[in-house]
Amino acid sequence: MQNSQQYPINEIFVTLQGEAGFAGTPSVFIRLQGCDVGCGWCDTKHTWKVNQKNEIDFNNLFNKSDDKNSWATATATQITRCIETNYPHIKHIVITGGEPAMYDLRPLCQALENLGKDIQIETSGTYELKIPDSTWVTLSPKIDMPGGKPVLLKCIVRANEIKMPVGKLADIQKLKSFLSANQIPANTKIWLQPLSQNKTATNLCVEHALLNNWRLSLQTHKFINIR
Repeated sequence: MQNSQQYPINEIFVTLQGEAGFAGTPSVFIRLQGCDVGCGWCDTKHTWKVNQKNEIDFNNLFNKSDDKNSWATATATQITRCIETNYPHIKHIVITGGEPAMYDLRPLCQALENLGKDIQIETSGTYELKIPDSTWVTLSPKIDMPGGKPVLLKCIVRANEIKMPVGKLADIQKLKSFLSANQIPANTKIWLQPLSQNKTATNLCVEHALLNNWRLSLQTHKFINIR
């Protein structure tokens, strides 16, 4: 592991985590650039391509006022210094994307842990996880996506919680097949997350959470209109 490793950063911002087990937790989000999974309903498609023409200086990253495909490279040291300077009181860090597991996150996670932070990664499970054992893994399994990438068994077993995006009944059926086909630890929490606050999808998630003793993730940050 080298502290000089460069990470492509789309944005760093503070908000309340709105999803799954840490909902309501003040968090610093580190959003990485780059993803080849290809989810059609993705709400961060601007993070998919690491196009060199969109690279900006790290110091200009914080001038962004809306979702853009611009990004900056930064080392773990630069990122932790930024967080220590701007958000020293926030203890929970969420590394998301894009697909953050495309990169070796061990130097970044270790540097953040050295500041006394708790680290959560949100991943599709399609890349090997290069993270410390202490990192909380939220697996949002992307099954049969256009990118054609399988969800890796090592990621499934490593997950602390599984958060399934649901738009229709077929998504529930995919989740059931996924759970029955893989070695899911008994203590892994299963969350259903309706796509885009759709009422039909929400009702479907409520119904099947009750039927299967699963949990409901409502993206509460969107309901209260924050990042």
